[in-house]
Amino acid sequence: MGYLHEGHLRLVDRARVLSDATVVSIFVNPLQFGPGEDLDRYPRDLPRDRSLAVERGADCLFVPKVTEMYAEPALVRVTPGPLADHLCGARRPGHFEGVLTVVAKLLHIVEPDVAVFGRKDAQQARLIRRMVSDLNWSVAIDVAPTTREPDGLAMSSRNAYLQPADRERAARIPAALRAAHAAFAGGETSAQAICDAVRATLGADPGIDVEYVEAVDPDALTPVVAVDHKTLLAVAARVGSTRLIDNIVMGEGFELDAFLAP
Repeated sequence: MGYLHEGHLRLVDRARVLSDATVVSIFVNPLQFGPGEDLDRYPRDLPRDRSLAVERGADCLFVPKVTEMYAEPALVRVTPGPLADHLCGARRPGHFEGVLTVVAKLLHIVEPDVAVFGRKDAQQARLIRRMVSDLNWSVAIDVAPTTREPDGLAMSSRNAYLQPADRERAARIPAALRAAHAAFAGGETSAQAICDAVRATLGADPGIDVEYVEAVDPDALTPVVAVDHKTLLAVAARVGSTRLIDNIVMGEGFELDAFLAP
C-alpha cells in the first residue's frame, strides 16, 4: 500500500531474482479498511516511493486510482472462507474480503508469473496462496521472510505512527516472540504455556494492549494444543494507538542474522 520501507524493497530485490521484469503496485485499498480504521491517515508519499522503487531496480510502477480499481460499487468480492475465522480475520470483519478482492484484481490486471508477499502478514499470504490454488491461477506466490529493525521490530508502514516512547515499547513484541522461541527450543511444547508467557510479557506494560496471541497450524490457521517446528505463533497488539502484528514459525525463530535491516 505504499510508504515503502526496507521490507518492501527487499520484496523488490526478491522479485528481481525470480523474474525478468519487476512491477511494483502501490494502492491504498479502501475495501480492506473497516469503520474507524486508518484509511484517511494511512501514510502516503508517492514521489518518495517512486524514487525508492526505481533505485532498487523496479521496472514499472502500477499506481491506479480508486476510481480505476472500483469504477462501479464493488458488489462482487472474493470471500476468504474459514481461513479468516482466526487471528486478524476474527478481529477485522471484512478485512480479508477486501484484501483478496484487490489482490485478485491486481493479479488479473498485471498478469505476473510470480507475485512476492511478506511473511509479516502471514494470514494474508496464506489466504492469497489458497485463493490462487482454489481458482486455478497460474501465478506462483512467493512469501519472503519478515524484515526487522535492529531491535527485532517487524518493519511496517504503520511504525511511522509510533511516538518515541511507544516505539521503545513496541520492541517488547519481538522480545516476547524471541523468548517464546527460546522456550520451544528448550523443550516447551504446550501452546497454552507459550502463549501465556507472551501475553504476560506484553501485558506487563500498560502501554501495550494485547489483541491476540495464538499458536496456529500454518495451513489451516486453527489453534493447536501442542507446538511443533511448523507452528505459527502470531501476535497482534496496540502500542499506544497503533495496531501492530508479528509472527514467527517456531522451528525457525527470527532468522535475525540473515534478515536484520542494515
